[in-house]
Amino acid sequence: MLTTLNTSYTDTRAADLAWALGREPLPALAALDLELAGAKLQLRLLGASHQVLLQEEQVSCSETVACIPGSSTPLPLGVAKRVGDWEYEFAARVEVLSPGSFAGRAQELLALVSDHPHGLAGVFPGSPHAFTALLAQRHEGQVHWRTWHAYPQDGQLVATRTRVGVRARARNTDPTGV
Repeated sequence: MLTTLNTSYTDTRAADLAWALGREPLPALAALDLELAGAKLQLRLLGASHQVLLQEEQVSCSETVACIPGSSTPLPLGVAKRVGDWEYEFAARVEVLSPGSFAGRAQELLALVSDHPHGLAGVFPGSPHAFTALLAQRHEGQVHWRTWHAYPQDGQLVATRTRVGVRARARNTDPTGV
């Protein structure tokens, strides 16, 4: 799903993004509710980037990547945490692209996400290449999502990947059962 976000472009630099786990839902400009094999997922576009809310059985998880006033947690390159019985893994990277490469990559990502049944993309007014996009899937019992935050004025594209799933239990391989 592709939407135009009716707001000003609030986070204007990749360096302004912060990461938070466990925040309450923030006001969303657009949202997409999904059910992926029993997991309820809400992809949310904020005036300051994205939030993903995940609920399965009695466990919930909230990820926010946005300009968060007063936040002292910058966007990390990677995080691994335990959330209840789940393992949460997050990774981020910043790509710096030439103007021509940036425009092509932006068009490619917007087409991919807007045509996907589990995708949500929002374009900010003023530039067709200023956008935030999210894409979710469930694979082998785990929920995955990817996001992209585009900053055309700097040629920067912030890409994130998240995986949340039940922690694999150690199996006893001793044939005696000990």
